[in-house]
Amino acid sequence: MIVVIGVALGVVLGILTQPTIPPTLQPYLPIAVVAALDAMSGALRAHLDGVFSDRVFISSFFFNVLIAAFIVFLGDQLGVGSQMTTAVVVVLGIRIFANAAAVRRHIFKA
Repeated sequence: MIVVIGVALGVVLGILTQPTIPPTLQPYLPIAVVAALDAMSGALRAHLDGVFSDRVFISSFFFNVLIAAFIVFLGDQLGVGSQMTTAVVVVLGIRIFANAAAVRRHIFKA
């Protein structure tokens, strides 16, 4: 429950303060958001399966964001940043939809 409150509070603060992102970090923001959504969908699935661990959630949240940003950074350095961004979004998107399907099956028993 604390995580949900923290996410809601973060969204509200972001909307109210409208922080500016430095131009050098702007390409990494969408990737960080998708990686964070992947971690949150995995946490919801784990909670419904009865195997949720706050340590696993926190570590996956930060490591997903860092690894995704690093892959995009590496792609930028190699000159293929947009392709790496697409690859990261596709992989994380597949994981998000797989978690969403598992949550749906759990909720609707289907």
